[in-house]
Amino acid sequence: MQVFRGIPGHAAQPSVLTIGNFDGVHRGHQALLQMLIDTARAMSLPAVVMTFEPHPREYFSPDDAPARLASLREKLLLLAAAGVDRVHVCRFDARFAAVTADQFIDDILVRGLGVRHLIIGDDFRFGARRQGDFALLKARGAQQGFAVEAMHTLDVAGERASSSAVREALAEGDLAHAARLLGRPYSIAGRVIRGDRIGRQLGFPTANIQMKHRRPALAGVFAVSVEGLGETPVAGVANIGVRPSVTSAGKPTLEVHLFDWNRDCYDAHLRVHFLNKLRDEAKFASLDALKAQIAKDAADARAWFADNPIRPSNCP
Repeated sequence: MQVFRGIPGHAAQPSVLTIGNFDGVHRGHQALLQMLIDTARAMSLPAVVMTFEPHPREYFSPDDAPARLASLREKLLLLAAAGVDRVHVCRFDARFAAVTADQFIDDILVRGLGVRHLIIGDDFRFGARRQGDFALLKARGAQQGFAVEAMHTLDVAGERASSSAVREALAEGDLAHAARLLGRPYSIAGRVIRGDRIGRQLGFPTANIQMKHRRPALAGVFAVSVEGLGETPVAGVANIGVRPSVTSAGKPTLEVHLFDWNRDCYDAHLRVHFLNKLRDEAKFASLDALKAQIAKDAADARAWFADNPIRPSNCP
C-alpha cells in the first residue's frame, strides 16, 4: 500500500475513493472498505482512502476530543490489511478547515484525486462549516463525471457499529463487546522503551510500551496476549493507566508483565491484545501492598488463560 501526505495538484490516474477518519477500523469501516475494494477491482482502478491527521475533533476541540482507538501507524496497517491500494493522509489544520465544499470537490476530489467513484458513509459532511453533504456530492458528481454511493450504517447484533460505541465498550471494560464491534480483540501497538524498573524491583519485570502523546481508550489491569516476540503470542498481565502508587506525573503508561519470559525486548515493536479486564487501576499504600496485588493479578490472569487459551490474531 502506498501512503502519501496530502493531495497532489493533479491526479496521476483516476481512482475509486472513500473518505473518513477510520479510527479503529471497526466492522462498519471494514464493510465500507470491502465495498470500496470490490468497486475498484470491477473498474480496474486503485482503491484509495483519504483520511486526516489529526482527527478534526482534535483540531476543533482538543480538550474534549475522544480518545483515539488507534495511532496513525496502526490505522495504516489495518487499511493495508484490508486491501487498500493507496492512502492520502491530509493534515487537518486551519487552512484545511477553511476549504469550502466546492473547493473540496473541484481541487481535491476531481483535480487532485481524479475520483471516478466515491463511496461515503451516510452521515458524511465536508467543507468549511460542514456545508457539504451527500446531495451536493451527487449533484456535482453528475456534472463532473463521478458517481457517488452511500454506505449505510452496519448493525452488529442490533447495534450501530461506530468508533463511539467501541470507546464506550472499552471505557466500561466490556472487551467482548468491543471485540464484536471491531471484529477482533482491541489492541495497542508500540515500541518497548526503558522504564523506571520498578516492576523489576518488585519481582515482576515489565515491557513498557511507548504511548507517545496518546490518551488511551481504556484503563485498568488486563489479561493480555502479546505479539512481536516470536512466532506465537505470549500471555501476560498489563496495567494501563497513570500508576498512582508509584508516581504523581499523571502520564498514561502501558506496562506488560510477560509470563515465562526472561529476555530483554527493548526496541521491539509489540502489539498488546486486551482480552479480559481483571480490575480497575488503584492506588496502594505501600510498594509491598502493590507487590501483593500484582502477584494476585498475575495469578488471576494465568487462571483466566487456563480456561481461555490464546488464539492467533488476525490483526496486522
